[in-house]
Formats: sequence, structure tokens, C-alpha cells
Amino acid sequence: MRWTMNLLWRLLAVAFVVIGLIGVVVPGLPTVVFLLIAAWCAGKGWPALEIWLLNHPRYGLPIRNWRQFGSVPRKAKVLATVMISCSALLLWFFSLHLYLNVAISIVLVAVMLWLWSRPELSLDR
Repeated sequence: MRWTMNLLWRLLAVAFVVIGLIGVVVPGLPTVVFLLIAAWCAGKGWPALEIWLLNHPRYGLPIRNWRQFGSVPRKAKVLATVMISCSALLLWFFSLHLYLNVAISIVLVAVMLWLWSRPELSLDR
């Protein structure tokens, strides 16, 4: 049973790394978020991959800062706010039920408020 759980965690880690890599080239698809999830999954079943992600020259520091301090850099907050705002605006152009549009918009605003409540650390630590 343990080897099946390790396999599951490894598959999830690889899947999230792949999605993160796609996010490097696809505008609007976040990279670090998926690498955070990949590092968490790897920590459950593939410690070598977790260490590699934590020590990655570009993405390791944001992952470590999130784990240690729950911090999100201001640049990431601004970019996420712009993308969420664009998504919310596009949502209103679709013919969804008014209550659904309002509910989704409230969730998106709550996500932005939560995001901006996170501490900020510079990326040079």
C-alpha cells in the first residue's frame, strides 16, 4: 500500500511540475503556484524532487519563502490582481445567471483580499 501512495504522490508531483513548465511559456498560467503544489506532493513521496525544487535557481526562493513565511512578492500580487480582474470582467460578458456572476465575483474579490493580506518579502533573501 505504501508504494502505491508514493507512486500517487510522485505522479501528482510530476503532473504539477509539467503544468508549471507550461506556465513558463503560456501567458496567464501561473508557474510558481503549480511548483508550490508539486513541491508539497514531492515532499510526501519523492524527497529528491522536493529538494531539487527547493534549490532551483529561479523558483526555489519563492517556494522557500512561501513555506517559511507565507509570503508573496508584490510583483506576483500585482500580476495576479490584473489577471483576476481581467477574468472577472470577462465573466460579465458571458450570459451566465446573474447570481452566478455575483457569486464568482465575490469569490474572486475574496481571493484578491486574501492574497494582498499575505506578507511580502523581496526575492533576494
